[in-house]
Amino acid sequence: MSQVSARIASLAVSETLAMSQKSNELKAQGINVINLSVGEPDFFTPAHVKEAAKKAIDDNFSFYTPVPGYLSLRQAICKKLETENGLSYKPEQIICSNGAKQDVCNVVLCVVNPGDEVIIPAPCWVSYVEMVKLAEGKSVVIRTGIEQDFKMTPAQLEAAITPKTRAIILCSPSNPTGSIYSKAELEAIANVLAKHPNIIIIADEIYEHINYLGKHESIAQFENIKDRVAIINGVSKAYAMTGWRLGWVAAPQWLASACNKLQGQYTSGASSIAQKAAESAYLGDQQCVEDMRQAFQRRRDLIVKLASEIEGFKVNKPEGAFYLFPECSYYLGKSYNGRQVNTSADLAMFLLEEGHVACVGGLAFEAPDYIRFSYATSDENIVEAMRRVKETLAKLQ
Repeated sequence: MSQVSARIASLAVSETLAMSQKSNELKAQGINVINLSVGEPDFFTPAHVKEAAKKAIDDNFSFYTPVPGYLSLRQAICKKLETENGLSYKPEQIICSNGAKQDVCNVVLCVVNPGDEVIIPAPCWVSYVEMVKLAEGKSVVIRTGIEQDFKMTPAQLEAAITPKTRAIILCSPSNPTGSIYSKAELEAIANVLAKHPNIIIIADEIYEHINYLGKHESIAQFENIKDRVAIINGVSKAYAMTGWRLGWVAAPQWLASACNKLQGQYTSGASSIAQKAAESAYLGDQQCVEDMRQAFQRRRDLIVKLASEIEGFKVNKPEGAFYLFPECSYYLGKSYNGRQVNTSADLAMFLLEEGHVACVGGLAFEAPDYIRFSYATSDENIVEAMRRVKETLAKLQ
C-alpha cells in the first residue's frame, strides 16, 4: 500500500526544479543544453565566506545549534537591518532557517488557519500558492501584467481584501518578473493594509541586493504596519550561497516565537557551518555583492536587447533580480511538425527539446501568457540561448 496523505497529493511539483532536472537529464545524454530555468547565481561563494566555513569546521562547530540560530549570527543580521535598511530588530526577533523558502513556509503555517485567505500578487513564485495550500488556506491571486510592470495597485489590493484575509505575500524585487516596488508604491500599499489590522504582511526580500535602481525599500519601514511585517531574507542570492541553505525571518516577537516553536519540532536549527559562513558574509567586505550586482545588470541589458528582437515577444526592463518575463501569447496555439503548443508550459518544453534552451512557462507563476528566462549565466550563454530561442520559435506556424 502506497497511499500518500491528501495534503501531499494536493501539492504540485515545483515547475522550476522540474525543468532544471529535465535539463540536466538531457545534458547527461550529451545534449548541449543552456539552462535558463534555474534561479541561482552562477558565481562561486566569495573566498572570505568559504574561509569562515573552513575555520568553523576546524573550530569544531559541529554540534546542534540553537533553533533560531547562533546569537552572533542573529546579531549580525540585526546590524545589517539597521545599517542597510534603517530598521531596528532584536536578536530574539530573528529566526534562521534552512533557506528563505523554509522561512516563508514557517510564517504561512504559523498564521494561516484552514479557510483563511492569503493575497498573492501574480506573477508570483511557484511555491507561494502551494505553501498556502499546505496550511489549508485559500490563495487569492491578484493578476498583473507587463503593461503595469507586473505591480499590484492599491485599488487591486483593496478589492481583494475580505473578512477572511489573513495575510499577503509581497515579493520585491520579484521572482519571476524582476519588478521592484518603489517607496511611494509600498507606502500606498501600506496605507491600504493599515486599515485592516488583522492582515500579516510577508515581505519576501531575498533579491534585495540585486537591484538596478539604487537603495532597496522595505515595506517594514512604515510605522503604521511594521508590527505586522515578517521580512524574509537570506544569503543565497546576494552572496551566491544557494547550496548553503541559510535564510532568516525578522518578525514581531510573537510571530518569531511561533516560528521558533514550529521549527523546533520539524527541522531544529540550520547547519552550524552555514551559519558561521553567513555571519562572515554579513560582517565581511561587501564588494563581492556589488561586483555580482553589476554583472547581473550588464546581463540584464544584454538579454533585454536580444529578447526584444524576437518576433512576438513583449518585453519590459526588469529593475532587479535576474529574470526576464516576456509575454509570449503570440506563439500559443501554433505548431511545428504536428506538435501543438497550447500553453506556456508547452512552449517551454518545445524550447528545451527543440532548441535545447531550458526556461519555465509562466503557468507555474500564475501568469499563463508569459515565460521566464533566468539570466544568471554568462554573457556568451545568453547570446547563444537567445539565438536558439529566436530560431526555434520561428519554426512555429
